Amino acid sequence: MPNQLLPEKICITCKLSFKWRKKWRNNWNNVLYCSERCKRNKKLH
Repeated sequence: MPNQLLPEKICITCKLSFKWRKKWRNNWNNVLYCSERCKRNKKLH
C-alpha cells in the first residue's frame, strides 16, 4: 500500500501523527501511542 494511503492517528502523549505499521495490523483500533517512549511517559503529559 502506498504510504499516502495508510491510516493515521494522533499520539495522545506527544500529539504527533503516526501512520499504520505492519506490526499493528491486528491491533490498530487499540493503538494510542506512536512509540514505547510515549507509552512510558504517558503520565508526564
